[in-house]
Amino acid sequence: MRATKRRPVVRLDADGGRRARADTLAGEEPLEIRVAGAPYSITMRTPGADFDLVAGFLVSEGLVWHAGQIMSIAYGAGVEPDGSRSYNLVEVRLAAGVAPPDPSLSRHVYTSSSCGICGTASIEAVTRASRFPPSGDGLRIRLPELLALSERLRQGQQVFDSTGGVHAAGLFTVTADGRADLACLREDVGRHNAVDKTVGWALREGSLPLSGTVLQVSGRASFELVQKAYMAGIPALAAVSAPSALAVELAAECGITLVGFSRGASVNVYAGEHRILT
Repeated sequence: MRATKRRPVVRLDADGGRRARADTLAGEEPLEIRVAGAPYSITMRTPGADFDLVAGFLVSEGLVWHAGQIMSIAYGAGVEPDGSRSYNLVEVRLAAGVAPPDPSLSRHVYTSSSCGICGTASIEAVTRASRFPPSGDGLRIRLPELLALSERLRQGQQVFDSTGGVHAAGLFTVTADGRADLACLREDVGRHNAVDKTVGWALREGSLPLSGTVLQVSGRASFELVQKAYMAGIPALAAVSAPSALAVELAAECGITLVGFSRGASVNVYAGEHRILT
């Protein structure tokens, strides 16, 4: 399983103990994304759900917004030094009539696992207009349900259980009476990748816009995560840790409910309190 790898480690204890053993680490490999025959970006990611990752990335970039705009997503012919297939190149063919990426806005450097907007050609390209603005979304979620999402996300993190080294994003659909049901959970060394994998799953399922949903993430809420939620039409984003000031500003501007420090007993509401039923 390329999502994890076994490596030897020596454990040293303060009392002088020393023990050699095998440890399970999160996988991290480059993925080159080509769109309409041209290189578009290289991102570092945990292998797995690669087609979801690419589809979600294209949504975040504003290139596509429904499944019919993608003709195909397939692995390219990349190979390892030993001649085996690498599965580190994904090629996207767009449907007829779908405009290819503007070359001036392509990612000219690789996207690291800690940066989702590295290499973006201009700040204007980062603050993209969504086709699914969530400001009028009628989502209402009960506070106890919201408080429980972080633990429900944690319980589903199988790769984290093995490695302790990946982020997670969980998409929860909220029923009319305010209950939340887990629809999709994805893990990755990059928090933005985990979100892209989740959004990409929804795109491929034909579920965009993601009205009436809450996106729960395992780390902090950065500007880029709010932007990704905005592009997918997600009306609420909950984070285990803190948001940035710019993330709060964007959430308020876009009509997204943003909560931080969601750890089971309380949350800090930074924007959109009207959607939380107390």
